[in-house]
Amino acid sequence: MLYLVHMIVDIPASLPAEEAARIKAEEKAYSQDLQRSGKWPHLWRVVGEYANYSVFDVESNEELHNVLSALPLFPYMQITVTPLATHPSAI
Repeated sequence: MLYLVHMIVDIPASLPAEEAARIKAEEKAYSQDLQRSGKWPHLWRVVGEYANYSVFDVESNEELHNVLSALPLFPYMQITVTPLATHPSAI
């Protein structure tokens, strides 16, 4: 199943810089593992924002929830999920 996911990151200024850097490094490693596995085939930055649009290719809603909630930055994200379906006019 394909999902379009919009993630907006809002790390609080009160989080120590070293902790934020550690979380971002863990996030990068985890996201790159998911990309290599094919579960996260598209990752696009939103210009001028700390946000992205991504396409996930996973087996179920539950798997997507598990993947997203395991993101190290998950506690600092606003996430919107849009399930995608094949369009009848697509070639």
